[in-house]
Amino acid sequence: MAQLTKIEPGSFNTPIGTFPATCTSNNIDAYAVATDIVDRLNAALAASDIPAITSLFLETGFWRDHLCLTWDFHTAKGRESIANLLNSGTLIKSIDIDRSTSFREPQVTAIDAIGDVMGIQFFITVTTPIGAGRGVVRLAEPSPGRWEIYTIYTALSSITGHEEKTYSNRPFGAAHGAVPDRRNWQDRRTAEQNLTPTPTTTSNNEDNEPAVVILGGGQSGLSIAARLKMLGVRTLIIDAEDRIGDNWRRRYHQLVLHDPVWFDHMPYLPFPANWPIFTPKDKLAEFFECYAALLELDVWTRTTLRASRWSEEEGRWTLEVVRRSGDGGNVVEERVLRPSHVIQATGHSGEKNLPLFKGVEAFQGRRVCHSAEFHGAEPANGEGKKAVVVGSCNSAHDIAQDYYEKGYEVTMVQRSSTCVISSKAIVDIGLKGLYEEHGPPVEDSDLFLYSIPSEQFKAQQVRITALENEHDKELLEGLERAGFKVDRGPDNAGLLMKYWQRGGGYTIEVGAGRLIVEGKIKVKQGQEIAEITATGVRFGDGSELHADEIVFATGYQNMHTQTRQIFGDEVADRVASVWGLDEEGEFRTMWQRTGHPGFWFMGGNLALCRYFSRLLALQILGIEQGLHK
Repeated sequence: MAQLTKIEPGSFNTPIGTFPATCTSNNIDAYAVATDIVDRLNAALAASDIPAITSLFLETGFWRDHLCLTWDFHTAKGRESIANLLNSGTLIKSIDIDRSTSFREPQVTAIDAIGDVMGIQFFITVTTPIGAGRGVVRLAEPSPGRWEIYTIYTALSSITGHEEKTYSNRPFGAAHGAVPDRRNWQDRRTAEQNLTPTPTTTSNNEDNEPAVVILGGGQSGLSIAARLKMLGVRTLIIDAEDRIGDNWRRRYHQLVLHDPVWFDHMPYLPFPANWPIFTPKDKLAEFFECYAALLELDVWTRTTLRASRWSEEEGRWTLEVVRRSGDGGNVVEERVLRPSHVIQATGHSGEKNLPLFKGVEAFQGRRVCHSAEFHGAEPANGEGKKAVVVGSCNSAHDIAQDYYEKGYEVTMVQRSSTCVISSKAIVDIGLKGLYEEHGPPVEDSDLFLYSIPSEQFKAQQVRITALENEHDKELLEGLERAGFKVDRGPDNAGLLMKYWQRGGGYTIEVGAGRLIVEGKIKVKQGQEIAEITATGVRFGDGSELHADEIVFATGYQNMHTQTRQIFGDEVADRVASVWGLDEEGEFRTMWQRTGHPGFWFMGGNLALCRYFSRLLALQILGIEQGLHK
């Protein structure tokens, strides 16, 4: 089984971290140890004594910070780097131990994900000069009775005076007594949706303008819109589709999410208790449409961006948008919007990655297309039809299985190796203890997951991947025998690290892999396509495959390619490339400053969108409140 280090161009291959020694003391009072560390840390913070702060860490300890110390994402390793991080930002005021649940309180537990290294872990609340945060601390015992900080994570969760409008801050919902504006809820919602003035404002009042315009109404656009809504930042989503959710409705017929429901909850409105473990795409589309309505998100569908211009002097965008009717697409309204921020939420991927093969125009079969245009296989009706699927990741497997079930003879063309894991191994091993039925609240699980520095996470994933591969041993060996080349991800760190570092190159087995093992889906491995012929595919070694249909499940380009297409060279040339990890192990460009003022990227799977949407929303709120630029 191969291992790979291929990553997104321009990013870094995060090294595999090393773990500290396991603790050796017995009868440990975890709360007492945590209290001692916290008291000493708070005393050093109060005195602004950075050497005293860093002395509390292991020599190879980590401080990972998301917006509490600076308005960026940083991971510092080692006392010197931690000191540099603290000197470059603003010190937090204090931390407190969070004992509100059994999962959060101090406990002796594994700090390496497997159980070979034991230490102390506890959740914290954080007070900063501008707001509040949460975090996680892990302690190691380098010598008997001496405890030091192995990792600390701090993440901003609110800005003082601008807390989320939830729970004790929820809206009143009624206007009692003599008030100038007596419109009912529906009147107000209609006005909000259409950006029309209230009776007490003029038609050209800037209060009618959204501060943020989001391009795209999928999970990324909805997640960040919901976060901004709860923070009181006026936001508008524009989407070219007829309805919210159509980007999922139009995908291939058999598509079902491969991540389990516990990993996929949306902010503020989790999936209900009867939701299936694996979500069908049309059911997800319906949920998204309901989500936008229930959270009162302002959305303009059938709307496209015709032109955009950024003014450095004003610090604003000028966006020309076109709204169309649903009956033939006639223009019903042209508007000019003047937001301070634009968020590109058009999906983690960019343009279709469709290689230009010689002879495509000469193909005489039923269809040749990219997986983005594939909506489902038609029954072969016993006619012995043949399908070729080029690609070997999630979409390719789903499409190949669809063809097989419709009676086609199917061949999958695999050009490089694929990281394979069964959905059962993900649920029973990879996500176990965090994202499962009766597991911790999803916010606690998220905080736990992202509190782990990427080096240490990669080291954990090497161990977890080995367990998952042992669980899937029969499947993986069967795939290899069938000629399907399998890898274990970058440096044997598995699927999640391959997703984080590369954005693709993996598949979660839900059925097609078994069909490959059984010879029901054939594999053509390792040969590059030389040309498309009138009757199929010819490869570099001269061999050919007959095909009635060819689908290129060849993925997508970097999200940055759509920036250039939508906003032009002036914006795209200033924006950094997206995805992969930087030198510190933090994600590049996504959910944070991009290099162009007022321009942000939002994307990723549902789990990433849920977590990082809050951090992006707080950055935008901070700019709107003059806390940073």
